[in-house]
Amino acid sequence: MLDISLKQVQALSFGFLVVLTGGSWLIMSWFFAQSVLVGGVIAIASFFSSHRDIASFLKTFEPPEEGKEKEKKGSVKSVYIIKFWLRLALIAMVLLLFIRSGKADVIGLLLGLSTVVFAIILTTLSVAGRYFLSRKG
Repeated sequence: MLDISLKQVQALSFGFLVVLTGGSWLIMSWFFAQSVLVGGVIAIASFFSSHRDIASFLKTFEPPEEGKEKEKKGSVKSVYIIKFWLRLALIAMVLLLFIRSGKADVIGLLLGLSTVVFAIILTTLSVAGRYFLSRKG
């Protein structure tokens, strides 16, 4: 079985963030690089938070331990959905604040927000490559 490592995605996300921020500083400007950094930090923080929430949500499907009652799945699902929308609203508010105040470049923010996406794509290609190379016949 192939294991898609969350730690690999996290490490790649930080790596992309460092490379994109440094490259933006050298090629564009420090203002643009700061925007990339802010977008990347927001994306990575959201990714970590989402992972934690999804992991706790998936635990509700495991059989309960002896002596403990099972939580209601409906309430856990509602909490997960509410947290998802609150996180999305918070990200939108922070981005709006940076953009409206003129303290961030929109393209830089978008580039930074893409760091996790780049890491997921690279991890997926790596796993797919290992899968196809390890197949026999």
